[in-house]
Amino acid sequence: MAVTIAVTRERREGETRCAVTPETVKKLIGLGATVRVEVGTGGGSSIPDADYAAVGAAVLADTRAVLTGADILLKVRGPTAQETSALKSGAVVVALLDAWRDRETVKALAGAGATACAMEFVPRITRAQVMDALSSQANLAGYRAVIEAAAAYGKGFPMMMTAAGTVAAAKVFVMGAGVAGLQAIATARRLGAVVTATDVRPASKEQVESLGAKFIAVEDEEFRAAETAGGYARAMSAEYQAKQAELTAAHIVKQDVVITTALIPGRPAPRLVTAAHVASMKPGSVLVDLAIENGGNVEGAKLNEVVTTANGVTIVGHGNLPGRIAADASALYARNLFAFLGLVLKDGAVTLDLEDEILKAAVVTHGGEIVHEGVRG
Repeated sequence: MAVTIAVTRERREGETRCAVTPETVKKLIGLGATVRVEVGTGGGSSIPDADYAAVGAAVLADTRAVLTGADILLKVRGPTAQETSALKSGAVVVALLDAWRDRETVKALAGAGATACAMEFVPRITRAQVMDALSSQANLAGYRAVIEAAAAYGKGFPMMMTAAGTVAAAKVFVMGAGVAGLQAIATARRLGAVVTATDVRPASKEQVESLGAKFIAVEDEEFRAAETAGGYARAMSAEYQAKQAELTAAHIVKQDVVITTALIPGRPAPRLVTAAHVASMKPGSVLVDLAIENGGNVEGAKLNEVVTTANGVTIVGHGNLPGRIAADASALYARNLFAFLGLVLKDGAVTLDLEDEILKAAVVTHGGEIVHEGVRG
């Protein structure tokens, strides 16, 4: 009997991405799976229902009909309580669950007997690169952050020499040089800005400079030991933060655009830009906070709002920046999911090897329990 894969439309406000594209549906059907897609699933990504039907998916208007008896549910965000209640016990759910914060969804999935896999927990190892949804989405978020900054900034980014005089290049400062930050650097450079960047991970200095930006950081002993084995930034000491803050304050005052991207897994986003920093910036300057959904890096930033301060600085707090480039974000995320399902589908059946290092890291609930040690604790 063929494995049935269900895909429902996203119900979180503002979520425009989808979990499958016609390309990946065709591949899943090629593996022998039956695919059911809810009407409207691809609407936010400019994918008509007819395109799914054309490659062999069953496109259904009734959510429960899509879910009933399904072996696997694919989502961008975690399922709603109604979706979870329609799942059969033992179903596999794969999504960006936001498992550190969305405990209610995790508990509901455990209670339903689902094996829930959080794509944000896929380890950053070589064989999992094609499954790394955090990186694929962060890459697009970094690009989009620069586009949002350019739209909000009242001047051009490149230096322009005209008969009427010279227009100076914009100065862009990127805080955090992970995947999103590096793409922001590259995009701002393509637009002609003078770019500087900072990060607490020593390896990032060479990456920043390779993109033609100048690296700004307090490079002491703590800095040289500031990266985890997984490639994330460690939380820094109060002493280091004070030194870095002093350097940052002197630099931010000269900038036209600041883009912040710093996240620490399982913890609120660190505060990088204070109200005093914002107050020191020139009227017309722009800040874009990519960490706003995790509490934000910029004091005064508000989720899903664009704030203009008393001194004329614009703070952009759009959540879900990848969703603002939904067609590409969905295409990449759908390929991440397809690659991940290679660990779940074996010989036309759902087979879970929970000792596999990728599944071991990604599985949050199984057998009616929360099994991920960090989330359980």
